[in-house]
Amino acid sequence: MTMNWWLMKSEPDVFGIEHLKAEGSTLWDGIRNYQARNFMRSMAVGDQAFFYHSNTSPPGIVGLMEVLEVGLTDPSQFDPSNKYFDAASKAESPRWDCVRLAYGGSFQELLSLDRLKELFTAEQLPVVRKGNRLSILPVPAASAASLLTLLGPVQL
Repeated sequence: MTMNWWLMKSEPDVFGIEHLKAEGSTLWDGIRNYQARNFMRSMAVGDQAFFYHSNTSPPGIVGLMEVLEVGLTDPSQFDPSNKYFDAASKAESPRWDCVRLAYGGSFQELLSLDRLKELFTAEQLPVVRKGNRLSILPVPAASAASLLTLLGPVQL
């Protein structure tokens, strides 16, 4: 079975790599875009993901995560006090899924979006595509290997 690679974005002041490090693992919930949800639905246990800090200056890749569980129902869709509440989603037919991710380590330095744009085409790394706002993106295996070389070892 082939392991897949992903890039998953989160704002560091909402949930950053340090939050994940402290918790050890987390539900990646609150995804409310169908394409991003479908990418999440295609994840498998053991897949790896680059943790990307978004909506910060500069945005970029900061760490690694591993997929621990897949096909989970996103509990935030049923909680009226949660900003990701979806009144149209019902327990018997939920719209939104999530996965559980484990902290895989932090990189010594952030690899910025500007640097990624210098090194990769949109076909090689979809996050560099102009106007791309998806919070979950696939990363081709060859690009993942290049990123790991650029980023160096993770610190646990």
